[in-house]
Amino acid sequence: MLVVMQPNASSSEIDRVCEEIVRQGFKPLPMPGEVRTAVGLLGDDAKVDWSYIEGLPGVASVLIVQKPYRQASREWKGDSTIVEIAPGVRFGGDEVPIVSGPCSVESEEQILTSARQVRAAGGTALRGGAFKPRSSPYAFQGLGKQGLELLALARRETGLAIVTEAMDERGADLVAEYADCIQIGARNMQNYSLLRYVGTLGKPVMLKRGMAATINDLLLSAEYVLAEGNPNVILCERGVRTFDSATRNLFDLTAIPVVHKLSHLPIVADPSHGTGLRDKVTPMARAAVAAGADGILVEMHPQPDKALSDGAQSLYPEQFTELVVQLRTIAQAIGRSVPTLG
Repeated sequence: MLVVMQPNASSSEIDRVCEEIVRQGFKPLPMPGEVRTAVGLLGDDAKVDWSYIEGLPGVASVLIVQKPYRQASREWKGDSTIVEIAPGVRFGGDEVPIVSGPCSVESEEQILTSARQVRAAGGTALRGGAFKPRSSPYAFQGLGKQGLELLALARRETGLAIVTEAMDERGADLVAEYADCIQIGARNMQNYSLLRYVGTLGKPVMLKRGMAATINDLLLSAEYVLAEGNPNVILCERGVRTFDSATRNLFDLTAIPVVHKLSHLPIVADPSHGTGLRDKVTPMARAAVAAGADGILVEMHPQPDKALSDGAQSLYPEQFTELVVQLRTIAQAIGRSVPTLG
């Protein structure tokens, strides 16, 4: 349920609505807007005496949110949410930040070289896995805490924000300590205990769509993080599995405008995992920006042929540099911009 206040509602009238929600045994969530304040109600609103609340001074209307993902829906919040993971790195507004780097952190030289190349090309955030969920237990699993320390070193040298994945609660604590944004990978999109836990850590969360997940599933997973009091959730389209083996996944560009209609949360696109093929990454990244993506997450490695993971989908540095130039042109054509660090 959402209580929409009148534009001239006083703070005491808003407080009175919150007090009544508490009196009925629920938790209020005031959401100040540019013109008016709305007060959300967390819990089973079927048990709420909404007619009484509707009659309180300053109340304009009471809306019953129909979507199962309440806080993630546009019914709950009409204005688009802007998530800032570090000073100047914002997702959800007119800017389209580019997050890039290798699939995994392999060495100090590799990650520092990657970070310098990302910064020089115009990226604003560095990606790189310290913990790597791999299909095979014998594949490279990442450097763990050492990888996080190297990412922090790269941030100190270049100023890039850090986006990296957490696989469990212990890892999430470490990622929250070293990084600017906690990524939840496709395999963990429906790990609800982990989602609840990262929701309590106070760090922005980038939530990737599961390999067989619907958009409804993705938004319900985001709801777990939001329900713990963390409003800073960035969704990520990274492709879903289909019967066609021509590409690694089916990169679902339609998810971008669909999510924008259903939810106020920003959504970024990952064409690297979405296609799994280097020559497909650039055209799909261009298409994602044209479709309205709020950011691009793309893999780039100084020497993809020597990468310990996902080298086949990683761009060469010169390819990444050219991609940023192209994305700037496309973003400008639709009234947006690709930011750079000051």
